[in-house]
Amino acid sequence: MTNKAQYSRSHANRGRLFENLIDMTNNQYRNSNYADIRKVPSPVEIIQVTGNQVKGKLGRATWVDYSGIYKGQAVIFDAKETKQERFPLKNLTDDQYKLLHSWHSKGAHSFLLVCFWIKEKNEPEIYYLEFKQLEAAWLAQNEGGAKSIPLQFFRDHCMRIGSGKYVVHYLEAIGGEA
Repeated sequence: MTNKAQYSRSHANRGRLFENLIDMTNNQYRNSNYADIRKVPSPVEIIQVTGNQVKGKLGRATWVDYSGIYKGQAVIFDAKETKQERFPLKNLTDDQYKLLHSWHSKGAHSFLLVCFWIKEKNEPEIYYLEFKQLEAAWLAQNEGGAKSIPLQFFRDHCMRIGSGKYVVHYLEAIGGEA
């Protein structure tokens, strides 16, 4: 009997529903000439090629989920999802943070979309966390502060993203009209 790695379907699809909603929105944005924002494929390290079969493994997350252009400005962000009533900062890698920081410092719209799935509710709460808010939390954690951002912070200080003409109209948070 060979020892095979266990495949976790729930882990593999974690965040997939949220990303599907964002992908639908991005398609709507493109179809209406509103913006052009695309999903960035996850990095894959090729291990073996046999004929037309390729074996690989997911590489380290060094990029973020989405990048594109809106009103002549670069847009770059990552989509994060949690079932907790807090957003753990460890869900973002150092490389992803550095990339968001670099693009922000050069004038891009750089942010996180954070989706909270609360058991008692039938719908997710999605928030726009601007880079300056992320930066403050990131620097505080590195100086011994909290390692997560509570849901109440998002409710009090971040724009909640709704739907309407667009499925998840997140560009509204950076000045987009409906």
